[in-house]
Amino acid sequence: MEFDIRARVVSVPSWEIFHEQSAEYQESVLPKAIRRRVTVEAASTLGWERFAGLDGIMIGVDRFGASAPAAELMNNFGFTTANVCAAARRLMSREEAAVE
Repeated sequence: MEFDIRARVVSVPSWEIFHEQSAEYQESVLPKAIRRRVTVEAASTLGWERFAGLDGIMIGVDRFGASAPAAELMNNFGFTTANVCAAARRLMSREEAAVE
């Protein structure tokens, strides 16, 4: 299955500053009509549901106690290009399944 995916990358280094912006600005950055979102946070996913929405996928670390070289941890927790792309493809597959 091949997808023609149009994507944008949005960096939100400060939730507080983002939420202080006007509703028009927030909508221009994260339009409500775009519901298939993947969030990537190299920490807890707590709070990211407000950006991922009900239809989104959150990639993050929701447990403690792992110890290994950084590259191994990043791979283990799914912080890889392949995993983020796979998450986007899963979202696209959900849309196709709903249409059929």
